[in-house]
Amino acid sequence: MTQPASSYYQRHIFFCLNQRTNGEPCCADHHAQEAFDRCKAQVKAAGLAGPGQVRVNKAGCLDRCAAGPVAVVYPEAVWYTYVDLNDIDEIVESHLKNGRVVERLLTPPHLGR
Repeated sequence: MTQPASSYYQRHIFFCLNQRTNGEPCCADHHAQEAFDRCKAQVKAAGLAGPGQVRVNKAGCLDRCAAGPVAVVYPEAVWYTYVDLNDIDEIVESHLKNGRVVERLLTPPHLGR
């Protein structure tokens, strides 16, 4: 996929790191920080980080708590639910590096908050 002329990054992945204290489900309860750290390290190690490439960002609540933990990749607006660090590695290799969506990790469209 070619990046639009107005885009600073080819792809941007946001990880929900929201922590709730009221007992409601939240991504932070599912090792979201560890997944974010792994993704950032993998993107950097693969030489994918920086302008014209990939940016890995923290996000507050993305309002998909029932599917947590979640991350979303733009500009494709692809929502992922992941279980472990191997899933993060697969997202980096398949989607962020090669532009192929990891179908088995897609967040079910009906799951919101």
